[in-house]
Amino acid sequence: MFENLSQRLGGLFDGLRGQGRLTEDNIKDALREVRMALLEADVALPVVRDFINQVRERAVGVEVLKSLQPGQVFIKIVSDELTALMGAENSALDLSAQPPAVVLMAGLQGAGKTTTVGKLGRLLRTQENKKVLVVSADVYRPAAIKQLETVAGQVGIDFFPSQADQNPLDIVRSALKQAKTGFYDVLIVDTAGRLHVDVDMMEEVRQLHAALNPVETLFVVDAMTGQDAANTAKAFDEVLPLTGVILTKADGDARGGAALSVRAVTGKPIKFIGMGEKLDALEPFYPDRIASRILGMGDVVSLVEQAQRNVDTDKAQALANKVRAGKGFSLEDMRDQFEQMLNMGGIHGLMDKLPGMGRLSADAKANIDDKDVRRMIAIINSMTRKERLHPDLIKGSRKRRIALGAGMQVHDVNRLLKQHRDMSDMMKKFSGGGMKKMMRSMKGRMPGLPF
Repeated sequence: MFENLSQRLGGLFDGLRGQGRLTEDNIKDALREVRMALLEADVALPVVRDFINQVRERAVGVEVLKSLQPGQVFIKIVSDELTALMGAENSALDLSAQPPAVVLMAGLQGAGKTTTVGKLGRLLRTQENKKVLVVSADVYRPAAIKQLETVAGQVGIDFFPSQADQNPLDIVRSALKQAKTGFYDVLIVDTAGRLHVDVDMMEEVRQLHAALNPVETLFVVDAMTGQDAANTAKAFDEVLPLTGVILTKADGDARGGAALSVRAVTGKPIKFIGMGEKLDALEPFYPDRIASRILGMGDVVSLVEQAQRNVDTDKAQALANKVRAGKGFSLEDMRDQFEQMLNMGGIHGLMDKLPGMGRLSADAKANIDDKDVRRMIAIINSMTRKERLHPDLIKGSRKRRIALGAGMQVHDVNRLLKQHRDMSDMMKKFSGGGMKKMMRSMKGRMPGLPF
C-alpha cells in the first residue's frame, strides 16, 4: 500500500538541503510535489487543500536545528500532519459493555465483509482472549451463510446457524439470545451487502441496529475504491450511526487515497486495515505508523509486534544459542527461518514495514515472490534428514533425486545450496565474537564506530 505515494515523496526533500530556514520560496516546490502526490493517490481534493495549508502554516519560518537538515524538519511536519489527517491515534474497539458486546458489520457487496468478520473474530480470540460468536443475517447472497460458517471454522470461533428463508431480525434476535446464554464476550453480526446505498436495504440494517443496540457499528469498505470509499462511508453514516471503518484489500491499493480521506470526509476513525487474503491479515490502524510507512521510514513497531505473535521464540532462541556456540546452520534451520517468515505475512508483508522498502519500484517488488520461498521449502522437504543436517553429502545423484521429488530442476537445488552456504557464512560472523571483528574491520570505512 502507498507505493506510488512513497516513491513520489521519497526524493522531493533533497532540494531543501543547505537551507538554514524553511520559507515560502524554498518549500514551494516541495509543497507542489506533495499536492500532486496526494491527488495522484486519489485523495479527495478538499482534504488535499486543507492538508497543504496546514503543512505550509507549520513549515514557514521554522528554524532548523543544528543537527538536522531542513528536509528532515519538513518530513517531520508532513509526517505529523499525515498522522493528524488519519486520526492522530489508534481507535480501538469499545467492548466495555455488558457481555455480549455486539459488533454490527455493514458495507457494500464485494468489499470482503464476510471474510473480515472472520478475521476480526480471530483477532479478538487470539489477541484479546475473547469468546466470540458470529452470525450471518445475509439471506440474499447465495452461499453467504455457508461462507461465514466455513471462515468461522477456519479461525476457531463459534458460528450461529441461520437459513436463507428466515427473517434477518429473527436471526439476530436468536443469535443474541444464544450469545447471552452461552456467556459469549462478543457477538459479531454480518449483514447483507449492498450494491449501492439502497433505501430498502438501509431500512433493514437500521432495524437490525435498533434490535441489537450494538456497541460498535463498523463500515467495511474496499480501499482500492480510493476517495469513493470515503464518500460511500459518509453516505452510510448519514443513515446509520457508524462508530468506525475497516479498510479491506489495502495490500492491493498502491495509492492510499481511502486511508487518507476517510477520517477527514466522514469524521469516523479507521479502526482496522486488511493487508491480505490470509485470515490473520487484519491489523489495528495506527495513523502514526501508516504515516511512517508512507514516508519510507517503515513500521518497526508493528513488525516487532507481529514477530512476538508469530515467531516461535523457543526455536529462535535455540538457533541463536546454536549459532553462538559455532555449531553451524543446517538446512533444517534454514527451512524454519523461511516458515517463520511466511507466518509473519511473507516477504511483501515484511518489506512493507522495513525502512526504505516503500521506495522500491513496482518492478523490483514484482521480482520478489513468496512462491520462491515455498519452492525452497519444498526442495528442503524432499531431502532426507541426514542431508538436511549435512548438506555436503548432496552431490550429483542426490541432487537429481531431490529435484525430482520437489518437482524442480537440478539448478534449483544448486541455487538453494548456494544460498544456504551464504547464510551459513553470515551466521558464522555472529559466533565467537565475529560480529565485533566484522564491525572493527568496517571502522576505517565508517568513522565513529565505538570499536
